Amino acid sequence: MRAVVVLAVTLVVACTEVLFPFIWRGKELLWGKTEDSDVISVVEQSRLLVDGAIRRTLERNLRKREVLSPAQLLSLSKVPEPTSGAVSRAAEIMETSIQAMRVRQSRRPTDVFSEDLLTVIANVSGCLPHMLPPKCPDSCLAGRYRLITGACNNREHPRWGASNTALVRWLPPVYEDGFSQPRGWNRGFLYSGFPLPPVREVTRQVIQAPNEAVTEDERYSDLLTAWGQYIDHDVAFTPQSTSRAAFWGGVDCQLTCENQNPCFPIQLPENAPGTRPACLPFYRSSAACGTGDQGSLLGNLSRANPRQQMNGLTSFLDASTVYGSTPAAERQLRNWTSAEGLLRVNARHRDAGRAYLPFAPRPAPPACAPEPGAPGTARAPCFLAGEGRASEVPSLTALHTLWLREHNRLAAAFKALNAHWSADTAYQEARKVVGALHQIITLRDYVPKILGPEAFEQHVGPYDGYDPTVNPTVSNVFSTAAFRFGHAAVHPLMRRLDAHFREHPDLPRLHLRDAFFNPWRLIREGYNAWRQFCGLPRLETRAHLHAAVADGSVADKIMALYKHPDNVDVWLGGLAENFLPGARTGPLFACVIGKQMKALRDGDRFWWEHGPVFTDAQRRELRKHSLSRVICDNTGLARVPVDAFRVGKFPEDFESCANIPGMSLDVWRETFPQDECGLPGKVDNGDFVPCEESGRRVLVFSCRHGYQLHGPAQITCTQRGWDSQPPTCKDVDECADPARPPCHPSAQCRNSKGGFRCACADPYVLGDDGRTCVDSGRLPRASWVSIALGALLVGGVAGLSLVAICRW
Repeated sequence: MRAVVVLAVTLVVACTEVLFPFIWRGKELLWGKTEDSDVISVVEQSRLLVDGAIRRTLERNLRKREVLSPAQLLSLSKVPEPTSGAVSRAAEIMETSIQAMRVRQSRRPTDVFSEDLLTVIANVSGCLPHMLPPKCPDSCLAGRYRLITGACNNREHPRWGASNTALVRWLPPVYEDGFSQPRGWNRGFLYSGFPLPPVREVTRQVIQAPNEAVTEDERYSDLLTAWGQYIDHDVAFTPQSTSRAAFWGGVDCQLTCENQNPCFPIQLPENAPGTRPACLPFYRSSAACGTGDQGSLLGNLSRANPRQQMNGLTSFLDASTVYGSTPAAERQLRNWTSAEGLLRVNARHRDAGRAYLPFAPRPAPPACAPEPGAPGTARAPCFLAGEGRASEVPSLTALHTLWLREHNRLAAAFKALNAHWSADTAYQEARKVVGALHQIITLRDYVPKILGPEAFEQHVGPYDGYDPTVNPTVSNVFSTAAFRFGHAAVHPLMRRLDAHFREHPDLPRLHLRDAFFNPWRLIREGYNAWRQFCGLPRLETRAHLHAAVADGSVADKIMALYKHPDNVDVWLGGLAENFLPGARTGPLFACVIGKQMKALRDGDRFWWEHGPVFTDAQRRELRKHSLSRVICDNTGLARVPVDAFRVGKFPEDFESCANIPGMSLDVWRETFPQDECGLPGKVDNGDFVPCEESGRRVLVFSCRHGYQLHGPAQITCTQRGWDSQPPTCKDVDECADPARPPCHPSAQCRNSKGGFRCACADPYVLGDDGRTCVDSGRLPRASWVSIALGALLVGGVAGLSLVAICRW
């Protein structure tokens, strides 16, 4: 019976994914008009296509859950956080719907859709809420603490810099079809009269180098590289498509060598040994809602809008690596039972009394290498942090751990200084200081070393105050190319040192490949267009390229592969340029990184130097702090370099932590106001933060994620006491929202206090997304019970028969 059901489901899926486009087209020819009901039907069929591809991906992941291959681990690091996953899924449904509509209208004289039609598609697909401006709070806290999503930083443009919005473009994208297909999508497509070289050949001939050829940086420590990666993870994360199978036809991206969205495989040379198929799997990035074929509600929705990539993080230097970029992530990270506003820590392991990052809770699948000595090959849980790549390499894990400890140190100290502060006040103040320290260390200590003094002065310069006309959103070229220069700076061997900063005699150097996802061991546009954007001369000839690239053999290899300088990718071209004096980048990347850092600073209303954010006394104390001081306060080390980013010899270049300056927290001490009001009692599942409005004390209330405020959002102290009773926080029934159901239709949604869970009927189990039921591949428990009862019955009958025969 089960085989018949499986066959029926297979036929339905096949019809859905192959025949529906032709059915839709036939309907168009018969009716000649697109009605709203037809549009909704198209969107629902597109939803089936996308969800079918996602479900096949989840089933394959379930089968390979115990595999510890590099490809599996890397793909898990690119899985979007649930909120980002929902946005990505909606964008893919909308994009697929518009492709289907284009098939329907293929015989019409125009491919332009009306704004009303696209609005219907955006609404039914689930994209519309992510395309509209967010509702910004207007309480007295609006200028005091930034929102966890980064939204409403700019009051006129509330989506600038917010998480799960599109990366910004500083130059128009170069798509082969004008709006969606990346360079190299269509074989035989020519650039400057030549085809683009296979990316694998570029890697092999230009980028690849033996470990022995990698030299040490004589000026800067490995921490400079680690900080760059860490900060990159603070401002940008472009998730891959939520599916690993093609939407049209259902081809597994792991098996196909054809370019079928979202599959974009890397072709291998035909003579490559042992390659079946002759390509490496690769996936396109998630599109942002309202881009690609989709148009934009914020512009002209009826006109094609080039595909843009989504940033799952806030663009700001706001320590989202520590706190997350969505309310759901923040909910997991905070210790809600703490009166000091602490973050959660690991309950199973300690480092000489100091905290480790907590492990990722269920239903997140275990995705990291197991603890040494653990039986079998089962994966172990990864660490939980504000950013999902915290367990990628030990240096990242160490920095995440450092800032977790720093937050808890600050929050506990603030609560001790101000006993009247609520847990939320202590949390928000510590978060604000940690964000400021990220900004100070990055702009004061890190970026000048990367750009060099001249380029820093040219592209960044001194701070002149907050500029609301500056868009701080991270740019595509910065995220995917310029700030990826650090990938070439990572040393292939990791040194493990003893207490005296010498190589440990019992712990040899560790290959980087053995350190990935092991928490237990603590190319888009043309190069010349970006040079022109930065005011640099275009490279038109081989001689020009030789002048920009010091290594003549590298320049020759680039020309041999690309044939023309206009064809060179921006990442490769920028990486090969000669370093500027005192810098670790060439002129192009110095320009792009400098412009981006200036935008992140000048366009941030909560930048630490902006007048209203901190008092003058607090800013003076913040300037004294450094990464070296953070290390002293949170690791137990007694001596550190004064500048953590500079190479130093131990012990002569190391300073006692007693002599490393740091900020005094006394300037955060507040006097409890003596008025008629006092403080209200504890708010269950919520909290409050005090502030002033028109000279009066005000309490602003908020609820935890999963709860909704009932009553006034703020109350004011008057001569007769508080002008209102405090509000209450009531549980939100997420399962009752038909417009945005939290679980896939294959799962049953069950509400719980402050949240929900998706449940599956046996033998189905939840996939890695925590919302979709997939076939576990085993018989239902009821079948096993039936088999057991049947065996018992057969055994009993046989036993009775044997007894009867023996007696007879």
